[in-house]
Amino acid sequence: MKNVIEQFEKKQIEKLTENKEIPEFRAGDTVKISVRVIDGTTVRLQGYEGVVIAKRNRGVTSSFVVRKVSHGEGVERRFMTYSPIVAKIEVVKRGVVRRAKLHYLRYLSGRAARIQEKQVIRKK
Repeated sequence: MKNVIEQFEKKQIEKLTENKEIPEFRAGDTVKISVRVIDGTTVRLQGYEGVVIAKRNRGVTSSFVVRKVSHGEGVERRFMTYSPIVAKIEVVKRGVVRRAKLHYLRYLSGRAARIQEKQVIRKK
């Protein structure tokens, strides 16, 4: 029975991601998400950029939480990874962290809440 459910979820994920690419990212990475917003009859893309503080891999119901500080106030938003509302996901910076969940960032502010950036070494 479990195998049938896994096959169904795999087909659903393929159907939902056929016209968009979801990059590999993890907690600590800074991502920019383009979200479809419907205002009456118009559809526009709204950007949301912040640090991924948690990621949940559960097949079709996979999600991740992005935190940003807007006008001095911390804002967190959960996005469903395969949702049609999420138009595009871009990884802006890769972070160096030792934990899978970064909920402790909620209690830090300013320089203490910064995450070290991973240095990418390119071969010539």
